[in-house]
Amino acid sequence: MKQYIYHLSHIDLDGYACQYLTAQCFENIACYNANYGPEVTARLEEIVHKIEQDKFVHGENTQALILITDLNLSTKEANWIEKEAVRIGAKLQLLDHHATGANTAERFAWYTLDTSRSATRITYDWLKKHYDFDLDHTLLHIVQAVNAVDIWLNQDALFEYGKVMLGMISGAKEINRILFPDEDRALKLSLIEAAKQRVEDADAPIKLDDALHQIKKSFFMREINNTKDNLVAFYVTDLLGIDKARLTIHYKDYKGILGYSIGNTSIIGNTFLVNNPDYDFYMDINFRGHFSLRSNNKMDVSKMAEHIGGGGGHPNASGGKIDTYKDSFVYAQVRQFVQEYIDEKCTQG
Repeated sequence: MKQYIYHLSHIDLDGYACQYLTAQCFENIACYNANYGPEVTARLEEIVHKIEQDKFVHGENTQALILITDLNLSTKEANWIEKEAVRIGAKLQLLDHHATGANTAERFAWYTLDTSRSATRITYDWLKKHYDFDLDHTLLHIVQAVNAVDIWLNQDALFEYGKVMLGMISGAKEINRILFPDEDRALKLSLIEAAKQRVEDADAPIKLDDALHQIKKSFFMREINNTKDNLVAFYVTDLLGIDKARLTIHYKDYKGILGYSIGNTSIIGNTFLVNNPDYDFYMDINFRGHFSLRSNNKMDVSKMAEHIGGGGGHPNASGGKIDTYKDSFVYAQVRQFVQEYIDEKCTQG
């Protein structure tokens, strides 16, 4: 029976390091990330839906494992996911180190809690025990670095290296993780891999810190070198073009694309519109409902901004705010809200 892993983890160094390990252990794995609060439930719902889809495609002769790392669940969340796992025929395993999950851990056999180790170290030891993982111990030092900084072992020899890695992941905001979660995760796992390659160097923390700019540039590099900001803009623009069917919205008879908290609107918006002449406008909205609009002489976006958000600006560059905006951790719901809001405004005239 083929096993499929559905791995949900936190959005900090410890969380992504867990996925760095499982991505090297399992062939059939889908990864998800969440911060605490309602996003955990949203991601678990995504996982359940994905397992149902995969069972339909691959048949019932498969075993699904929902793996949760570096996240503690409330009793309500744990009850819900356990019932769903039974319903869809999936196994459950949670590996965490946060003491706030102690009450829940006592109630569920699949809930592993150990406050003495980071989630990365717990995951590493679990993989070694059950899957004969990393038999040559090539990943041990990078795991120890994450462990040292995550549970703050400031006397550990790898603590300073872990500190650099901590900032490395928290500062990796070039790709919006709600809009492009796979690509955002790929960036962060590539940074951990680059750190792994340097962990045994002399003066490793300084060398990693010095190299981070170039490491990031290498991830976004195209055929020709450029500034990091431009390389990121071109990379994100390409993602928008590849995924434009999922991101398309309409205003009256105009066709546009909706980004979510992408930023760098002038470069990305204008580049996208030049590369996709069948589109009339580019819109980027953030979690507070503020939006930016760009056009390439195909429509007056200042009129659109005024109409839908009481804003304005220039014919090719404008902005405003949707006061009733309802944010979501799922991009499809953001797009649905914005499209329905625009349709309602247009119906009202």
